[in-house]
Amino acid sequence: MENNILPLKITAFGELLLRMHVSDGNRFTQTKELKVYTGGAEANVCILLSQLGMYANYITRLPDNDLSRLALNELHKYNVDTTSCVYGGERLGLYFMESGNQIRPSQVIYDRSNSSFSTIDEDDVDWNSVLEGTDLFHWSGISPGVSDKAGLMCKKAILAAHEKGIVISSDFNFRTKLWQYCKHPSEVMPELLYYSTIAIADLDSAELYFGIKTRVDAPHSDRFLKVYELLKQKMPYLKTLAMSFRNSDGAIQIYYGMLLHEENLYESKKAQLHFITDQIGSGDAFTAGLLYALNSGFSGQMTIDWAIACGALKQSIPGDFAIVTPAEINHFINHNSSNRINR
Repeated sequence: MENNILPLKITAFGELLLRMHVSDGNRFTQTKELKVYTGGAEANVCILLSQLGMYANYITRLPDNDLSRLALNELHKYNVDTTSCVYGGERLGLYFMESGNQIRPSQVIYDRSNSSFSTIDEDDVDWNSVLEGTDLFHWSGISPGVSDKAGLMCKKAILAAHEKGIVISSDFNFRTKLWQYCKHPSEVMPELLYYSTIAIADLDSAELYFGIKTRVDAPHSDRFLKVYELLKQKMPYLKTLAMSFRNSDGAIQIYYGMLLHEENLYESKKAQLHFITDQIGSGDAFTAGLLYALNSGFSGQMTIDWAIACGALKQSIPGDFAIVTPAEINHFINHNSSNRINR
């Protein structure tokens, strides 16, 4: 398949972070050194979309220091536009990561309190100007989870995008260790998600935000369809819903997705992941693959297969970014994985 995407412009809003990663499989209490990666859900989406040919415009608030420049330079390497970022506040948000394995889970410790992004003011960004020429606005539930101020800014951006007739994409993205500012997600998220045309969700966050419960013993397709049916009552502009799922088959992870688009249900091929390097950012790669495929006019089936291939390939790459090419994505769709050497 040729890369025939139109040069569409996506604008995304979220917190840019540095990941401090414990090296060599050690635990936090064992480590003597940390690897530094740049990340953040919306930045991760922009990175992959820029690689695939879209114009990615990323908005955040940063302190004016060298750590911010370190993080921004990583985005510049992949041609993400950061000229509309604003500066202020005292510190860049951090998170610390300890990799797990098939025996114990990975662990994350956030260090984001009082970050520049969490203290953003509603007047810091002129959304009418920033959104000029934008075809799609993307945000995630991580931003309103960081602070009340970040949530208010998210609301302002969403309303501005809606008033301009811009397609709005949202990732439900609930993080248990955020939401520490005395508001429950169900008080904040439904109002923000109301205007979304495209949503990337999961069963747990749909229940948390909207009280949508599904039978745990029911097939994923039945649960997915029920969530879509009930979300349509809460999100009247919703046209496209996608979810990814993960099961274990012994030592192999089975990774697949579902898509409801134009009232048709599509289920991806089931990817078999025999080895995982880094799961962080796989959901963002799934989202980017979905947005790319939708904006490229792919069929519904190819759209969800493309999204799952992006999410799967990300899990072979260290760091938060999915550094992949269209040729690699198409190869994965057709062959799942490869142990060959390209030479």
